[in-house]
Amino acid sequence: MLYRFKSRATADLIMLEPHARRVLQIIGKEPGVPGILTVEEIPRAIAALEAAVAAEEALIAAQKQAAQEHGESPGEQTEPAEEPIRLRQRVAPLIDMLRRSAAEGREVTWSV
Repeated sequence: MLYRFKSRATADLIMLEPHARRVLQIIGKEPGVPGILTVEEIPRAIAALEAAVAAEEALIAAQKQAAQEHGESPGEQTEPAEEPIRLRQRVAPLIDMLRRSAAEGREVTWSV
């Protein structure tokens, strides 16, 4: 299932269900139903997304530090590990949409 985020300030943004659900939970909205972020709610949503990204980045950095302390080196791998897509990458287009929408005084809606 796909989620479509819309704003009159930007082009539509489409996300796969698991990623959109996580994003909506982060910003405190109910996943699974259509919804709206008013212009007044957008700054709080941006702050929540940025805080979640910062928390994930800190966790990844701590895990890498712990691996180095235990003698594991990323250079010891025979095949390069595929880097997973991080929350930062997934929410960047949405944060841009939210910022542009707030600047133009437009709400953001989504539908399933």
